[in-house]
Amino acid sequence: MEKLDIYDEYMRHIGCEDRDIVHQKGLWHKTVHCWLYDDLGNIYFQIRKSSQKLYTTASGHVQAGESVKQAFRREVMEEIGIKVDIENSLLVEITAWRMDKIKNDQPFIDRAFANVYLNKVDDDKISFVLCEDEVSGLVKVNATDCLKLLYKDIKEVPAEKITTARENISLTADDFLVQQGEIAIVKYGKILQEVIKLTKH
Repeated sequence: MEKLDIYDEYMRHIGCEDRDIVHQKGLWHKTVHCWLYDDLGNIYFQIRKSSQKLYTTASGHVQAGESVKQAFRREVMEEIGIKVDIENSLLVEITAWRMDKIKNDQPFIDRAFANVYLNKVDDDKISFVLCEDEVSGLVKVNATDCLKLLYKDIKEVPAEKITTARENISLTADDFLVQQGEIAIVKYGKILQEVIKLTKH
């Protein structure tokens, strides 16, 4: 059973607990959201297998005894099969995430400190190996175009879908994963703006 470090609402460590118990009781824990981008202002979204919607490049729980940066490196390797230099990663924000829902007919109470990181990659030098159980592919899209799409200034944008091959596709605002009560531009806008600022594209 996966163990997670648990915290109080002020992010003070108070112990560890099984992952299932953490979500049954709504205990505070840490997650990491990993975003990859390139020099040309493109950002990589993961196509989640469960929903076929676009989400973070890679993400997951920070395990008991693990640092956030160690979790960043592990999740990227597990989900998309590449090594990243975590010392060059940029912490964008830490947000307190709350969500209550029913999952498998059981209450699922999520209380997480989400650590959002950016890491630059050179697309010409990497070969993705996707975790088939979780990931259907990646989508590379220009961050400025994506921001316009989510602001609904335009209806679709060109993008590149990456699986075992690469193909050109078009994205609409409906392609992005949002939970009940969420708004796509609020969920993804800040990370897109950060990529634009870093790359000036």
